[in-house]
Amino acid sequence: MITQNDVEFYKENGYLLVKEVFNQQEVEEMRTAVDRVIVKAAASKYDSNAAWGGDYLPPEEMKKLVLKGFHDVHYHDASFTRAAIHPNMVNVLSQIIGPNVQLHHSKMLVKPPEKGAAFPMHQDTPYFPHEKHTMLAASVHFDDSDMENGCLCVIPGSHKQGLLPHVGRHYLNHKEYPLSMGTPCPAKAGDVLFFNYLTIHGSDSNRSSRPRRNVLFQYRDPMDFPTEETHINWGQGLMICGENEIYKEYKGIY
Repeated sequence: MITQNDVEFYKENGYLLVKEVFNQQEVEEMRTAVDRVIVKAAASKYDSNAAWGGDYLPPEEMKKLVLKGFHDVHYHDASFTRAAIHPNMVNVLSQIIGPNVQLHHSKMLVKPPEKGAAFPMHQDTPYFPHEKHTMLAASVHFDDSDMENGCLCVIPGSHKQGLLPHVGRHYLNHKEYPLSMGTPCPAKAGDVLFFNYLTIHGSDSNRSSRPRRNVLFQYRDPMDFPTEETHINWGQGLMICGENEIYKEYKGIY
């Protein structure tokens, strides 16, 4: 899937867009699964609007925005489990993380048409800090994504700055780091954007008539240990490729 030049690009810039990781049938299976999860969640007591609060948008615009975000979607549909361990994903991950790769968690982010919520610029690091910073996100696109429907934007090379001070619910000061600083990463359905958890990223609102549906898989080297006991979930630590070099007893939180 990728070349040594791609690996070097990732190391230098902190992100890499890989085209056609998933075929149309696989994308359609996951789209259907996303719809099922949303319907089931709506019928439960766990449904909510996951849009971020803050002063990065005018209040009158903020209250109109919606984000459907659910964690650990591979617990809800096997199509996501197949995606997490897909040979094409393993091919990329084994080259940019190393021979041993572990799943940390997954999450679904759906921006509905015309009112999909924005994400201010931020790093993922504050949510689950680790010692060696091998953690990355693999954002799987189920729809063609561009600036009109809120595609991801990244600041190339920002992962080299280390962890920056965040405000609010773990986002950067929007006056110092406006979305316009980012490089847009438009993608097609089936493409995957890989980015380090220190890479500054964000996305604009979905103002189009099209949805923007993504699932993110967070991966790490199993020898990269968390520095805080946070974001722990049942079943965390699925080996994607290689081995876990130490024996540890994994216990659920439920």
